[in-house]
Amino acid sequence: MPDLILYVGNKNYSSWSFRPWIALEAAGIPFRDELIPFDFPAGNPEIRKVSPTGRVPVLQHGDVRVWESLAIIEYVAELFPEAGLWPADRAARARARAYAMEMLSGFRALRGACPMNIRRDRKPIDLPEGVMADVARIGTIWKEALAASGGPFLFGAFTAADAMFAPVVNRLETYCLTEDPAILAYMARMKAHPAWQKWQEAALAEPWIVPEDEA
Repeated sequence: MPDLILYVGNKNYSSWSFRPWIALEAAGIPFRDELIPFDFPAGNPEIRKVSPTGRVPVLQHGDVRVWESLAIIEYVAELFPEAGLWPADRAARARARAYAMEMLSGFRALRGACPMNIRRDRKPIDLPEGVMADVARIGTIWKEALAASGGPFLFGAFTAADAMFAPVVNRLETYCLTEDPAILAYMARMKAHPAWQKWQEAALAEPWIVPEDEA
């Protein structure tokens, strides 16, 4: 099988890169990542060499190129069905995909006001309308899933659903957006995962600062 190459952006900021990266890493799927930093005011022209959209992440698998985070996860789940990227139970798998799609298409207020920033000190900011409604809905999703599965992750074992929400864990902590004990406990388990720790270590070592992603 050809090597899987995942092209990602800055690990400190690139939430959409983080999602497939942590999904593959947590599942033990062999791949290598290639970082293309967006450290230029108009973006890095190198991204266009690998991405038809000019954005990351992009997965290269031989002659196959897949872009968009969730599409990458789905493609790899088909390549490695034994890896458990999605729950084995059909009903649980449907819920996990619904949650993932909700993350993909929603929570725009939170994502716009509170960019992922691994290096940022924990500190609240003035929040525009809609952010706390997004936080409340995310809390409902997480507690609903954890109650049904028993944890420690949303569907018991770590799955693509956890990966899709991973950048939100950083946002809720960094901008001090929740005091809910159940949510904080889930966030602590996510941050303790070896895959999270590996990404965080690389993010903290990066030299680039992107002003528009510094809330």
